[in-house]
Amino acid sequence: MTTFVLVPGFWLGAWAWQDVTDALRTAGHEAHPLTLTGVADRADLATPEVGLDTHTADIVRHLEDADLRDVVLVGHSGGGMPVTQAADRIPERISRVVYVDSGALPDGTAQFDTYPPEEQRRLRTLIGDGHLLPPPDWNPADDPESLAGLDGSALRLLRERATPHPLRAATDPVRLTGGRPVPTTLIACTFPVPVVEQLIAEGHPFFATMAGAHLVGLPTGHWPMLSEPRALADALTRL
Repeated sequence: MTTFVLVPGFWLGAWAWQDVTDALRTAGHEAHPLTLTGVADRADLATPEVGLDTHTADIVRHLEDADLRDVVLVGHSGGGMPVTQAADRIPERISRVVYVDSGALPDGTAQFDTYPPEEQRRLRTLIGDGHLLPPPDWNPADDPESLAGLDGSALRLLRERATPHPLRAATDPVRLTGGRPVPTTLIACTFPVPVVEQLIAEGHPFFATMAGAHLVGLPTGHWPMLSEPRALADALTRL
């Protein structure tokens, strides 16, 4: 039996992992899907002060309070940043970090830094003086690669349940203390594995620190817990 802790990306809560959680538990594993502070059913806790360190503390607190050890810590998309920091803070409790269509940003880099300048300007205009990052429209016509594989039911679920995300989770830089390295896996969905290998070699910010990571291909869109939950659960159980 393996203990999995599942951290969602931006705008999503523990609900997004439901099918993956069910599959993992049916296979005999222990699965803990998390909702981070200020999102989904914890949206009422969103304040301007909620940021990357808050979400890192959410993960660390859960592992410590439940006394979880030998954990496979899974981070999807923007969830990769607090997962990276949590693994740096308490490596003794974590056997492996799995990035699902995500990557381990280098020390001092924020998610926002990786966006093209025009996208940063668009988001800043959209957010204004607020402290929340609004979810996308979930329109496949506008974003066919990211939303590939999602049927009408999954898209409706995203439109109904996605909530704005604390902005500082995207603008706070990753800060690492130099903790013991933890084995790492990347489950690549929107990029084929050969492309990821090339990006690692080129030092792309999302993948620069992942040389030597175990790479797994799962061809689908950016939301595999909804488009291919069974395949994602199978990929996790094979680790």
